[in-house]
Amino acid sequence: VNVGCVPKKVMWNTAVHAEFVHDHADYGFETAGVKFNWRTIKEKRDAYVRRLNDIYENNVKKAHIDIIRGYGKFTADPEPTIEVEGKKYTAPHILIATGGRPAVPSDSEIPGASLGMTSDGFFDLEELPRRSVIVGAGYIAVEIAGILSTLGSKSSLLIRHDKVV
Repeated sequence: VNVGCVPKKVMWNTAVHAEFVHDHADYGFETAGVKFNWRTIKEKRDAYVRRLNDIYENNVKKAHIDIIRGYGKFTADPEPTIEVEGKKYTAPHILIATGGRPAVPSDSEIPGASLGMTSDGFFDLEELPRRSVIVGAGYIAVEIAGILSTLGSKSSLLIRHDKVV
């Protein structure tokens, strides 16, 4: 919800609108002077995600489900038990929603790696970059490259190619 499906779909839809504007003249519409404002869509997208977070959290509370935030680990207790920051919780069913974090190589592994960002950083951008390079060929990389390119960033997609010997 925060840096995945929902905000990416907002940005995808933004790019779709940009494509429609680009094609309007072919259908007889005059669209001279149409401008895109990255900050506007970022603010509206981020507000939408915050609103969804609040809705989800309220629904969980209405269902009388406890949300425990922190770093947890299973214990050796005989009943299913998890310990979060020194406090133990026991229940017949325990869900650990870990989320995920990308692995970022060090500069010693890949020179200049610290100059880049992960796909999560795409949603932190305060303005549309004039140029962008996306490394990878997974669907997220291809979608982000398409979004950035459609919205006006000169984009390149780098794809690893193993040589056949």
